[in-house]
Amino acid sequence: MSLQWTAVATFLYVEVFLVLLLCIPFVSPKRWNRIFKSRIVQTIALYGNTWFMVAIAILVFLLIDAFREVRKYSVSDSVDVTNNPTAIEHIHMKLFRAQRNEYIAGFALLLCLLLRRLATLLSQQATLLATNEAFKKQAEGASTAAKKYMEENELLQEKLRQAGIELPEAGKQGVGLQEENKTLKEEVKTLKTELESTKKALQKSDSDVCAMKKQAENLTVEYDRLLEEHSKLLASSDKKSD
Repeated sequence: MSLQWTAVATFLYVEVFLVLLLCIPFVSPKRWNRIFKSRIVQTIALYGNTWFMVAIAILVFLLIDAFREVRKYSVSDSVDVTNNPTAIEHIHMKLFRAQRNEYIAGFALLLCLLLRRLATLLSQQATLLATNEAFKKQAEGASTAAKKYMEENELLQEKLRQAGIELPEAGKQGVGLQEENKTLKEEVKTLKTELESTKKALQKSDSDVCAMKKQAENLTVEYDRLLEEHSKLLASSDKKSD
């Protein structure tokens, strides 16, 4: 076997090993996806597309060459080899080698395409599994919240029944809810108006309180002044009596 076909056969054995490795059942697609996204594999895959196209071109060229050799040595039946009996054996040997090389190149080309497809499918499956788990958790959370709201609604309805409040029927509930929404909107507007008036009254009362505080402070000062004058008058009256 020549050097080029030895290299192609080695490449074929490596491809078979990688295909069997990717088909191992106990290695999950998530783990393969983490391996594919590792720094080493990403560095190799940086020029992987170029290497893949070069390998495909080389394998196609070798396959065409092997097919040409098979066609070349397949004409042994139409050649007269009576003068050289060993020629038929030599031609058969060449034909066998050409067919072997054709099979090697063909399977190497097929496994090269298969490896690329397997890696792509494993990455897509890992992404789909992660998305499926996220959707499953989201659905479980929504289901739990819906059950919780339904239980709270049932408890509220039970409390309303115990309080003697009649609940609307299912058919009339939509109209009742619309009317209730309108009433609530009007009440909200009224409450906003009352809140604004209350704020204004509060501001006015704050200003009144400030004024009263100032007035009280003035009265305190005036009271202190009157006390001082009263004490002075008492002192002067005591002196006069003496």
